[in-house]
Amino acid sequence: MTQLRIGVLGASRIAEVAIVEPARILGHRLVAVAARDKDRATVFAEKYGVERVLDSYQAVIDDPEVDVIYNPLANALHAPWNLAAVRAGKPVLTEKPFARDRAEAITVAEEASAAGVTVAEGFHYLFHPVTERLLQLAEDGTLGELRHVEVVMRMPAPDAGDLRWSLDLAGGVMMDLGCYGLHATRLFGRYAGGDPKVVSASAVERTVGIDESIDVNLEYPSGATAVSRNSMIDPDYLFTLKVVGSRGEAFAHNYIKPNEDDRVSITVGGDTTVESLGKRSSYTYQLEAFAAHVLDGTSLPLDANDAVTNMASIDDAYRAAGMSPR
Repeated sequence: MTQLRIGVLGASRIAEVAIVEPARILGHRLVAVAARDKDRATVFAEKYGVERVLDSYQAVIDDPEVDVIYNPLANALHAPWNLAAVRAGKPVLTEKPFARDRAEAITVAEEASAAGVTVAEGFHYLFHPVTERLLQLAEDGTLGELRHVEVVMRMPAPDAGDLRWSLDLAGGVMMDLGCYGLHATRLFGRYAGGDPKVVSASAVERTVGIDESIDVNLEYPSGATAVSRNSMIDPDYLFTLKVVGSRGEAFAHNYIKPNEDDRVSITVGGDTTVESLGKRSSYTYQLEAFAAHVLDGTSLPLDANDAVTNMASIDDAYRAAGMSPR
């Protein structure tokens, strides 16, 4: 087998950039799709060339011609349908966050491990040369000793009826944007003695239990610091990542969408250089790596245990802000 046969759960807005276009570029097949509204699934299939529409998510999972599952459902539905795929023996590429909370993430991780089935959390930024370059600069000593990491995730407000504002569906800005910020701060823990711990957090609630903005302060075992700033009520989009060391700093201008801005600015000794790392989509890199893992056994840079740890950080951030985990 040289191509994946992909089953898609739901007709979500993220699917076009996250799976449809990468599959087209890489030559993988979109075999089946299902949605709560079958008419919506039909429109989705016709628009994106999915081979057939099925009656339910379970039917997609059970389809013998589906090799892997892509799960972009609402946050509260990630874990249940990832488990359904695991029980069918089918690898999953799931949108983040991995689950509602740490406890639910542990259940998925344990079942996946026992079954020997991969459930990969879709932190696509991790696979792009922009992120690889930031890690290299921290690794090779260019920036010196790690001192601080700052992640900013801001976007305009979704419509009032958007699922991201639903507590029942595990919404909130920490779940939607903040999970990226915490993951990125953890990524640099290897240069600061380990994962950072949440020190404090402050949130503004849109409705009871649903955060529209949240800032999280963290500290690494080495004493280095980090901050994750998140807002789902800003006038503009801003997705930046800054890494500060004792000798200099590096700044990714849009680490989440490097296809729109692939610059990394590096400042050392008062001199700044700007590198462009390529505008190929991070989602394409991600699907390429996922396919290599499924087809050839190539290792991935993250696993279900990483997802459990990230969900624990999300839970800690909510508690630190005086809120409850989802």
